[in-house]
Amino acid sequence: MSDAQHVFIVGSKGIPGKYGGYETFVDKLTEYHEGNQAIQYHVACKSTDNSEFEYHGARCFNVKVPEIGSAQAIWYDIAALARCVQYIKAHQIKHPIVYVLACRIGPVCGYFQKRVHQLGGMLWVNPDGHEWMRAKWSAPVRKYWKFSESLMAKNCDLLICDSKNIEKYIHKEYGAKAAPTTFAAYGAETRRSELADDDAKIVDWYKEHGLGKDGYYLVVGRFVPENNYEIMMREFMKSDSKRDFVLITNVSDKFLRELESRTGFSADPRIKFVGTVYDQELLMKIRENAYAYCHGHEVGGTNPSLLEALSSTDLNLLLDVGFNREVAEDSALYWSKCDGSLSELINLVDKMNPSERAGMGSLAKKRISEAYSWQYIADAYEALFISSDGED
Repeated sequence: MSDAQHVFIVGSKGIPGKYGGYETFVDKLTEYHEGNQAIQYHVACKSTDNSEFEYHGARCFNVKVPEIGSAQAIWYDIAALARCVQYIKAHQIKHPIVYVLACRIGPVCGYFQKRVHQLGGMLWVNPDGHEWMRAKWSAPVRKYWKFSESLMAKNCDLLICDSKNIEKYIHKEYGAKAAPTTFAAYGAETRRSELADDDAKIVDWYKEHGLGKDGYYLVVGRFVPENNYEIMMREFMKSDSKRDFVLITNVSDKFLRELESRTGFSADPRIKFVGTVYDQELLMKIRENAYAYCHGHEVGGTNPSLLEALSSTDLNLLLDVGFNREVAEDSALYWSKCDGSLSELINLVDKMNPSERAGMGSLAKKRISEAYSWQYIADAYEALFISSDGED
C-alpha cells in the first residue's frame, strides 16, 4: 500500500461501529473501500489501551483515554491527532490526509494543521451539525462549541459538509475566512432486513411491547429537547389514531419527568417508550413494519435516523426544516411546530390506503438509492480522497 492515499480518521469512537452516526459512517466507509488498493485508512478508536488491530482492511489504532468526564472527547481528539502526526513522520508517508470529524478542538486546530502541512499533508474537517445549538449544553459550553467551530472552519484545508444547508451556513457565517467546502452526505442501507415477519426476534419484541405490524407510528433518535419529543407526543395524544406511538431512545429520567409534567403522556396507553434496540437487523425490521415514521429533528445536518427511515419505512412525517426537506424532498409529508399541524396530519394519513403508502415508500427508497446509498457515498469519498484537492 506504499502508493495508496493514506487517510487518517479522527473523531469517531472507533470501529467496529456501534450505534452512532460517525461510528457507522467510518464502519461503512472502510467496508465499502475494503480491498481498494488506492486508499489506506488509519482509524482512531477510543479505548482503555493503545493497541492496534485491523478491520475492513483499515489500520485501527486505540487511543487510551483517561476518565476525565465531559472533557474526554477533546482529550481524545488531541491525543489521536498527535498519534497521527507521529505515525506519518515515523513512516515517512507522502501527502497524507487527516480527516477530523466534528469541531471539538478549535483552539489547537491551527497547530495541528501546521504540523500536518510540515509533513506534506492536508487537514480536512467535517463540521457536523450545529452542536452549539443543542439544549443539553450549558451556556458556557455552547459558547465554546461555537468558538471552536469558528476556529476549525478557518484552520483546515477542506470542510466536508454532510448537508448542503450546513455548507450554506458555513459560507454565510464565515465567508471568505472559511476553508474551501464541498458536500458529501451520510449514507444508508438500501436492502431489506434479513428477518422475516415470523422471525422469533421480531415476534418476541412485538409480544413484549404489545405491538404488531402496521400498528404503530415510530420515532428513533437521541432523547434530547431539540428533537421535539414534546411536540410529537402532545400532537399524537390529540390525534384520533388507534395505533401506538413507539419511541426507541435512550431515556433520560430527568427529561422524561419533564415531559410527563408538561404532557401527562403516561395517561395515554398509546405512548410507549420501549428502550433502545442495538440489533441492526431487528431495528431495520421494526422500521419496515411501522405504519409511519415521525421525525422531529431540527438541529444538525443530514440525520442518520432520517436516512434509515426513508430507506425502510413507507410513510415518513417530517418536521418542515431545511435539513429534512433537503434530504427527503417530495418523498415525505411535512408538519410544522404550530398547534394542530402534526395531529391533523396523523388523522389524515391514518386513513391512507396501502397503495398510497406504498407509493410514498417507492419515492423514499428511490431518493435514498440515487443520493444517499452507502455505495454512492463511498464513491463520492473515494473521488475526494484520490483527487486530494476536494474543491468544487
